[in-house]
Formats: sequence, C-alpha cells, structure tokens
Amino acid sequence: MSTGFPSLRDHLLAHAVRSGDFVLKSGRRSRWFVDAKQSTCRPEGMLLVAEAALEVLPGDATAIGGPTMGADAVAFAVAAMAATRGRMLHSFSVRAEVKDHGGGGRVAGVVQPGDRVVITEDTVTRGVSMLEAAEVVRSYGATPVLLLPVVDRGGTAAGLAREAGIAYRALVTAEDLGASYED
Repeated sequence: MSTGFPSLRDHLLAHAVRSGDFVLKSGRRSRWFVDAKQSTCRPEGMLLVAEAALEVLPGDATAIGGPTMGADAVAFAVAAMAATRGRMLHSFSVRAEVKDHGGGGRVAGVVQPGDRVVITEDTVTRGVSMLEAAEVVRSYGATPVLLLPVVDRGGTAAGLAREAGIAYRALVTAEDLGASYED
C-alpha cells in the first residue's frame, strides 16, 4: 500500500525509523521504533509533512493541533505553510493535564467555539491520545473533523476514529515503512 507521499516516507526511513529492541508507551516490546520527531523537527521534514498534510486536510478545517509534544511540530509547520498559501489555520497543543495557573485549561494556543479541528500526532500506535485530544477540543466548543497522524504504526487508530465518528487518515503507515502493524 502506498501513501502517495514517497518523499515523506523516504525521509522517515532515513531519519526516524530504527530497528532493535524497544519498549513502547504501552509497555510492550517492539523490534522497530519510529521517532518521527527526527523528521517533523528537521526543516526538510517539516516541509514534507506540511505539504502532505495540506493535501489531505478538509477544506473546512479551521484549526490543527493535538497532544503535546507529538503534535506540536506538525501542527505549527502545517499552520505556517498554510498561511503562506493564504489559508489561515489556528494551531494549538493539548496538555496532558489542566494547567492550574495563568489562563488554565488543557489547550495552549487557539481553539475557538465553532472551529473544525484536525487532530494530529507524529506517531500513533493505538490512537487513544488523539481521541482524548478530540474530546478536549469538543469541550471548547470545537468539532474534530479528522485524525491525522504522520505515522500509524499500530493499525487500530482508524477503527477507534470510526467508532468515534471522526474521519481518519495517516500520512504514512507501518506497511509503507516496510513493517507490520503492532498494537
């Protein structure tokens, strides 16, 4: 299966995909790991991610963001590139916990009532954190319209998105990277 984004796939393979013995966030072990920040935080990788994301973003999307730290580089690069093309997207991060000082809340950045939001993440295995971020933006009066990870390494996020009634599109899958899905 081809993503249609071979340059992004090649960048990830060159900079972000590692083989070895890794412990995943879930506690499970894996023979391979994707540190997608090695692509999303390099200038050429930022451009590749933003180009790919802008190709698949719904036309009515008004904001992009997701769980901090994974979504930050992606959301900010996409919003910046979109702005250079005259498309103004708000960007934001969803904190793991409510901030108890300053303005408080779980969102840093801009999410407004009525926004149509793309939830992004650099790498997703199960998809739980993206769905949690979707619930957070709903609490701000916004509507999540797409879950958009750069890399889907687990293959279960699409099903969870479907159950939640949110569209789903990974830019690159485990299979695109020559690996099998792992949950």
